[in-house]
Amino acid sequence: MRAIRKNSEPRSLTQHRCTAHANYANYGDKDGLRAALCAEQGHICCYCMKRIRPDSDHMKIEHWHCRDSYPAEELVYGNLLAACNGSEGQPRSKQHCDTRKGDSLLSWSPADQNHNVETVIAYLGDGRIQSSDRVFNRELNDVLNLNEAFLINSRKAVLESFQQRLSNGSLNRNAVSRMLVDWSNGAGGELREFCGVVIHWLNKKLARC
Repeated sequence: MRAIRKNSEPRSLTQHRCTAHANYANYGDKDGLRAALCAEQGHICCYCMKRIRPDSDHMKIEHWHCRDSYPAEELVYGNLLAACNGSEGQPRSKQHCDTRKGDSLLSWSPADQNHNVETVIAYLGDGRIQSSDRVFNRELNDVLNLNEAFLINSRKAVLESFQQRLSNGSLNRNAVSRMLVDWSNGAGGELREFCGVVIHWLNKKLARC
């Protein structure tokens, strides 16, 4: 998970919100909305950072505040995120992200700059994610299931692969800074899958340089 900088909303969403009886169900440009959400997130899931694509087969439009409890926010762009399919159709123990979350609430949003979610999460060397906030830590596990075995193993594999590619020599501050920029920005509008675990490792390395 990483902080998401929201861009301008699609014009079609602005126009739809101004029409009579507008709601999410009768909004007709969900393809355009998927494209906008996916692009601003670098084509990775808002929660687990798995690769997503802007179509209904490869991503879901997530309402951080669910529509049932917060109907006034169902067309608010800041409340909308792009999530992976979260092992939809699998047993609940394997489901994650929006599929597992359903209508449950989260105390921290990756898209709220006031929350600054990256300040309360950390990735461990074994691939697990945890939070310094006790409530959010429970939500990461019980609501989003971000420590499901597949996700843990995927993050661990990305970190170990990155570490193996590093030279045996010591890394200086400039080298770490360059790698941090590279992993934080991605290429061609796409971030690397599960990049958060490497970014967290590089930030720790930079602090020690």
